[in-house]
Amino acid sequence: MASAYDPSEFWPCYGRDPGGARYVGRPDVNKVNVAKLDVAWTFHTHDLSDRKDKPSSAFECTPIFVGDFLFVVSPYNRVFALDPDSGEAKWTYDPQIAKKRPDAVEPFACRGLGYWRDRSGQGKRVFLATYDAKLVALDAKTGKPVKDFGTSGSIDLREGLDPRYANHYVESSAPTVTGDHVIVGSSIGDSVAVHMPSGKVRSFDARTGKLEWTWEPLQNPADAGSGNAWTTISADPANDMVVLSTGSPSPDFFGGTRPGDDADADSVVALKASDGKKLWSFQVVHHDLWDYDVPSQPMLVDVSGKPAVVVTTKMGFVYVLDRLTGKPLLPVEERPVPASDVAEENASKTQPFPIMPKPLVPSHFEPWALSKQGRDLLKERLKGVRQDGVFTAPSVQGTLIYPGNLGGCNWSGGSYSPSSNTLFVNTNNLATLLYLVPKDKLAQERQKYPGHEITDEEGAPYGIRREWLLVPGNIPGSKPPWGVLHAIDLSTGNVRWQVPLGQMPQYADIPEAKEWGAPNLGGSFVTSTGLLFIAATVDPTIRAFDTGTGKVLWEHSLPAGGQAAPMLFRSPKTGKEYIVQCAGGHHGLGSPEGDAVVAFCLK
Repeated sequence: MASAYDPSEFWPCYGRDPGGARYVGRPDVNKVNVAKLDVAWTFHTHDLSDRKDKPSSAFECTPIFVGDFLFVVSPYNRVFALDPDSGEAKWTYDPQIAKKRPDAVEPFACRGLGYWRDRSGQGKRVFLATYDAKLVALDAKTGKPVKDFGTSGSIDLREGLDPRYANHYVESSAPTVTGDHVIVGSSIGDSVAVHMPSGKVRSFDARTGKLEWTWEPLQNPADAGSGNAWTTISADPANDMVVLSTGSPSPDFFGGTRPGDDADADSVVALKASDGKKLWSFQVVHHDLWDYDVPSQPMLVDVSGKPAVVVTTKMGFVYVLDRLTGKPLLPVEERPVPASDVAEENASKTQPFPIMPKPLVPSHFEPWALSKQGRDLLKERLKGVRQDGVFTAPSVQGTLIYPGNLGGCNWSGGSYSPSSNTLFVNTNNLATLLYLVPKDKLAQERQKYPGHEITDEEGAPYGIRREWLLVPGNIPGSKPPWGVLHAIDLSTGNVRWQVPLGQMPQYADIPEAKEWGAPNLGGSFVTSTGLLFIAATVDPTIRAFDTGTGKVLWEHSLPAGGQAAPMLFRSPKTGKEYIVQCAGGHHGLGSPEGDAVVAFCLK
């Protein structure tokens, strides 16, 4: 794949190639010299949450490198064009988004940027999708808005939305550019109400901003909203195709207002890039009641010589599909799942389980705590709670959702080595408790549980209360390891190896805690020289693993949590190779926060 791009375009889009494989061929860094990696430069965005004017944020950006600049975007959508060898900002663009919106989806995040150039190679643009739902075209050389795109350089993606829910319609992922098309989905607060904005996917002309096509993930979005494509969309230019992952319909945890399987929500969907026509769809969750939206960019790779789509999910399931038909390349079967005990609910009787690969997280929950106090607390909190596996329906008495809404796998996605046909993916092993709350008891619930996540699910007969299952010290109440890195042979679905990922800072003095891993958000990239780079964990560290064994060959501390996927590029001016990690932490994950972009190179 590396040969598909000249050296000046060493990382031209969010997942490096349009299909998101995050694979680098023929880099300088290898197993022998990786120990010589050291910090080359650090850039600070000075765009950090203060919990007042700037509410909570997560620096989840994977930069892109095209032409002369490394392009970085902060959680509040400031774009920086950095010199590749010094980290000095050559230009900065600030869209000045509104940050004081207490009812908005949080934390503020922006995972990346899109890039386009015209066929002559003269016109070069960086595309930004902002948190307040603007699509902005910037001149790649100057950072100025391109005046002939949209209205003076931007398009308002919220135009026509019900103003009651406009602040719950945001953009957090990189726009996808394929040919002359710029394609965006949206991120919608899908636990807010029954009738949320449509989760439509739209394509715009990269030159003018003219709307080209719109695709709706739900057959009748007036009956149930959302079903949106909030994560990065993949492109297959050779087949005039884009492949996207869709989210759960609204409201998240009660489906009585949206009977049936919910069409193309919680699905992997292929569209024709030129006109938006649906080519195929594969649903991974029927009638979602768990917030099990498909969170990761679909990976477009060749598996055993066949064009494939690889999808990782919050359930810890991995699906391997034929890219041209959507049919499983590795077997999937419908299995019975527990029924709902809520009178107004009609849960799906079955769900699609992949036979191979086997689930990457345990299928059944085991409570765990070091102290007797923690064990007693877990016993008390789980008393009377339903816990019948991954698809246990929400209930009034309480349901253990395991894996929780962080997964399994989340937006981090995976990376793929074509030489060994291996998928590498990081997972979480966490649990949440969910309670359906009758509407007449919501006020009492808020008073009784201050600080808990409690939402109305407006238009449904129930609201919800949701919380992490933790023991004192903010430690997960599930049996470790809590974070794992997996290597999977996609020709067979067999696991090649799996190792704990990260370490809980609270347990740094306990030797065996190195085997327990840590919660994580942020992906990886893999090289032809047998290395995998990943940060992601709550302990602020970037690591290089041997792709053949899972052994850590190099690690380096970061100034804050690395809740973003790293990337690699080569400077066209000096020929130096840099590995770049954004380190800004994540308030919700509890990792140290900051505003750093750190570049490493061989010394």
